[in-house]
Amino acid sequence: MKRYSENRRGRLPSAVLTGLAIASVAVLTACGTTQGGGGSSEGPKAADELGKTEGAVSILAWPGYVEDGSNDPAVDWVSAFEDETGCKVTSKTYGTSDEAFNLMKTGEYDVVAASGDASLRLVAAGDVAPVNTDLIPNYEGIYDFLKMQSWNSVDGVSYGIPHGYGANLLMYNTEAVTPAPTSWDVVFDKSSEYKGKVTAYDSPIYIADAAVYLMAHQPDLGIENPYALDETQLAAAVELLKEQRVNIGEYWSDYLKEIQAFETGDTVVGTTWQVIRNSLAEGTKAEVVLPEEGATGWSDTWMIASEAKNPNCAYEWLDYIASPEANAQATEYFGEAPSNQAACDFRSEGSCESFHAGDADYASKIWYWSTPIAECLDGRTDVECTDYSAWTTAWQEIKG
Repeated sequence: MKRYSENRRGRLPSAVLTGLAIASVAVLTACGTTQGGGGSSEGPKAADELGKTEGAVSILAWPGYVEDGSNDPAVDWVSAFEDETGCKVTSKTYGTSDEAFNLMKTGEYDVVAASGDASLRLVAAGDVAPVNTDLIPNYEGIYDFLKMQSWNSVDGVSYGIPHGYGANLLMYNTEAVTPAPTSWDVVFDKSSEYKGKVTAYDSPIYIADAAVYLMAHQPDLGIENPYALDETQLAAAVELLKEQRVNIGEYWSDYLKEIQAFETGDTVVGTTWQVIRNSLAEGTKAEVVLPEEGATGWSDTWMIASEAKNPNCAYEWLDYIASPEANAQATEYFGEAPSNQAACDFRSEGSCESFHAGDADYASKIWYWSTPIAECLDGRTDVECTDYSAWTTAWQEIKG
């Protein structure tokens, strides 16, 4: 597995992220998630048909999603796209969802690969357009459980094409943490047993991990969706995370640092990704588990800018990257499950099994990242939910 010098989901200091997040999420509080809907008289519209390609496309994405051989000559799925379509690719990588949100404001990008903690913000701000999936032949082969979900659609309108997905798992040192855990209680209620050697993901979205735990262990709170928390429910999650805080050795956002911490034994238990376990040095005493309460996770989405300068090439990219061969290359290189079963024919042996590709039962236990907004994602209308800006403020309070 390729190890990257740039991390997957976060590099900016927390103080910087706070300022970015509060500013960027303000629009969600005012607009909910309906602005830009494909069926409204205002806002961006989906294309009715495609025209001649423009000869270029500008893409904003996570590191490892748009590889053209310049980082590794053996890793290149962009050149084939350029040859097939005549669309010359220029790309920029970003380190956090907040950074991506702000970069999309510049109008310089035709396409963005967005995680669920950014996608609804982009929709609400009118920065991305609905996508006509009838114009994307490879959409048909994408797993049904990834289509038309809360993080990639609004009011029955698709806003993008699923790319890959994965769970935020529990990793533990098999010698230090016994018996083998089956619950998140080892990082919450029992975290004091591993004081100083517990790790957690460094982002406000991690509050949802606490909410998943509370759903199972404090059902009286009435949490139905970990991204739809009213003030009382958010307060309970914050309290749980404050109790956890004293036992945390280090929060991580750069996954290379978590790899190192588990290899040295400085960390023995905490949240992780399958790619991290797969990247540990041979002989490291660590395993992963999807705990009985379920887990949070991600499903990234390719989205088209509402003011895309090259919309036809943008559609060509969405169709190409959803093709089995390209999707196989991109998702295996990063380390996640592909968006369609046919991609497994082009991945290395055992790769799809390692990431539980296509396992709908496994996928059903994952609460995929969705941007918390005032309009409750669980359907409640008798209460206002806390939005991402409130979560960002709470995260600062948790970390102190």
